[in-house]
Amino acid sequence: MQFPESWLRAFCNPPLTSQQLADTLTMAGLEVEELQPVAPPFSRVVVGEIVSAEQHPNADRLRVCQVDVGQGGLLNIVCGAPNARVGIKVPCALVGAELPPGEDGKPFQIKLGKLRGVESQGMLCSARELKLSEDHGGLLELPAEAQLGRDIREQLSLDDMLFTLKLTPNLAHCLSVYGIAREVAALTGAPLIEPAFTAAPVSLQDRLPVQVQAPDLCGRFTGRIVRGVNTRATTPAWMVERLARCGQRSVSPLVDISNYVMFELGRPSHIFDLDKIHGGLQVRWGREGESLKLLNGNTVTVDAQVGVIADGGSVESLAGIMGGDATAVSDDTRSIYIEAAFWWPKSIAGRSRRYNFSTDAGHRFERGVDPSTTVEHIERITQLVQDICGGQAGPMDDHVVNLPVSQPVTLRVARAVKVIGMPLTQAQCVGALRRLGLVLAEGEGTITVTPPAYRFDIQIEEDLIEEVARVVGYNQLPETPPLAPITAKIRSEAKRGPFPVRRLLAGLGYQETINFSFVEERWENELAGNPDPIRLLNPIASQMSVMRSSLLGSLVSVLKFNLDRRADRVRLFELGRVFFKDASVVDSDTTVAGFHQPMRVAGLAYGAADALQWGAPERATDYFDLKGDVQALLAPYRPEFRVSEHPAMHPGRCASVWLHDRCIGHVGELHPRWRQAYELTQAPVLFELALEAMLDRPVPAYQVVSRHQPVERDLAIVVKESVPFAAVLDAIRAPASPWLREVVLFDVYRPKKQATQDSMSPGALAADEKSLAVRLVLNRDDATLTDEDIDATVTAAVDSVAQRVAGRLRA
Repeated sequence: MQFPESWLRAFCNPPLTSQQLADTLTMAGLEVEELQPVAPPFSRVVVGEIVSAEQHPNADRLRVCQVDVGQGGLLNIVCGAPNARVGIKVPCALVGAELPPGEDGKPFQIKLGKLRGVESQGMLCSARELKLSEDHGGLLELPAEAQLGRDIREQLSLDDMLFTLKLTPNLAHCLSVYGIAREVAALTGAPLIEPAFTAAPVSLQDRLPVQVQAPDLCGRFTGRIVRGVNTRATTPAWMVERLARCGQRSVSPLVDISNYVMFELGRPSHIFDLDKIHGGLQVRWGREGESLKLLNGNTVTVDAQVGVIADGGSVESLAGIMGGDATAVSDDTRSIYIEAAFWWPKSIAGRSRRYNFSTDAGHRFERGVDPSTTVEHIERITQLVQDICGGQAGPMDDHVVNLPVSQPVTLRVARAVKVIGMPLTQAQCVGALRRLGLVLAEGEGTITVTPPAYRFDIQIEEDLIEEVARVVGYNQLPETPPLAPITAKIRSEAKRGPFPVRRLLAGLGYQETINFSFVEERWENELAGNPDPIRLLNPIASQMSVMRSSLLGSLVSVLKFNLDRRADRVRLFELGRVFFKDASVVDSDTTVAGFHQPMRVAGLAYGAADALQWGAPERATDYFDLKGDVQALLAPYRPEFRVSEHPAMHPGRCASVWLHDRCIGHVGELHPRWRQAYELTQAPVLFELALEAMLDRPVPAYQVVSRHQPVERDLAIVVKESVPFAAVLDAIRAPASPWLREVVLFDVYRPKKQATQDSMSPGALAADEKSLAVRLVLNRDDATLTDEDIDATVTAAVDSVAQRVAGRLRA
């Protein structure tokens, strides 16, 4: 809300500077968003009157004016304004005056000079040259009663400040200059000048029939007829000035009066052309099919959710929002009907937004306007109408139908002290609330307040606590440091945080993606194998209706998004939370009863294994690439990979990842049916692991380096094609030799084509066999290994392979 400081001080004038007043309002919750002067600095500009205006002898568009500025003699001033004429009073900048800066940013100095050979002893000014407005169509014409020679800053009250307040929705009682003055009086203790409402003399007995048919829409409807008004009258300059400084342009006397009272007292009202009303008025909800042309030129269709004011023929106004064009006042209007009503806030809220516009009236009514002062405010409007436009007033017609009943609210002083966080006595609380004009009753440690009709925001105890804090002053709150002991949680050396995991994945060439935790239900069924996901009560979109139990669906979706934009090599990872139903989980600081929410890390690789390069042949990313990445993530631990199945992965190219005898995740290719469903030309490879397992890392421990040479023995072991290397590895390690340190697979050989039994040589492999070349590394810390030790270890390993997996040494 914007208003001039001078208008505010007309109601309450505390001994504070403009900045101090702005700070006081801001600290009381009425944030002053902007504080700026009405006019920029300038000097030696006075009121002048043009006594004569003659054509310039050397220029068609210039006039030579004789100007009286109240100094005894006339000034000779050359002027090019089109409205420079005899008899008008205008701002006149004297020689030596300094006008506001122009486009170059420098102040404009008025000097004695000549224009086309004629001496000019000053300058006649437009509003734009004084930076009062953007109007540059001519000289700024002043009222005829303006005093000659008077400083223009005094004449136009330019030493004024504009306050722009950013009010929260609960401060509806401050949507008027008087409402803000009431707050200033409470905050500063300065006296408040209350407006006087003198009853207009009633010289007519005319009444307009009114029926309030919707008590849930309108609680009170007050009106009055005024006849014989002169709508061609001129709005007084003081009213035009105040409206302009509130950001409202002057329209016509009656419209200006209605707007003026709204800014002054916070009461939106409407003035109808009485002669355009057919019959009486009906205050009701709209009906299907009814339409209305508004004052802004829009034609809207109403329904049963929108309140209207109608006459015997049609709808004439949107209740509490905007009047209709059909009954608008004009220059020909002679009789008017002034209306002021109380509209229930819930019946107005959101209605104007349905039609994509907003009004000052709707803004106020949907927050709450005092229902107890409709009569007084119509008296104020009537007074202004008669003072400006004349006319004879009829009797007041007041329909009280359904007014809100204020419910007492009790404040516990002890509770206020606890919430505000500063020591307060009951006397301080009572004093603060009484300064706000609240009617209260005291009890033992309690204060019961009956909210006045204009305070729609006081409904619960916390509202009163806020009022006490505002009036006492937020700047009075003590600066008390926290007393609770704060102990830093130091991570164990055997643990690492999630960030190093992210950094390691980024170092492996993956890019992080962050996705919503609520996903499409189809992903849960297809990619997570979860037929009963956690459903959202109020999803933000229909395709985000369940909580995810796997990160893989999000990664595949991001992959598809990138492929649709012509990406050919994609590597993604996400570190996030997944959600499961689990009745064993109980409430705690980090858990919610009935739901398990572990953290996981997942990755996806698609396209070429390496970025574009020349050093090696191009090949597609495969299972073993991601297996290596998983091993790098879990290093120095050595995970075990076991053949497994996963709903999202290829049944023959999927492995479960085991660490410390616990399955921590899966790695494998995307299942062919999902690859086909997502229209992927290549199968992406994915992994998903429990983050908790990746955060453990062993603390390095001192170990003596052996002083003896290790021994290596290479074996070529022939086994059936169906035997995995993990089984061969277990068989080699089964004898548990103390000298066997490491077993490394370095080659796999399979026969190129099937050979018949007769053509096979003694050392040849059958079609269903393969040869695994492994290297055994043996070492002993206390002595050099002997041939007997080495041979015994190798023999035990070969015998174990023969017994456990039916393997043999290749001849």
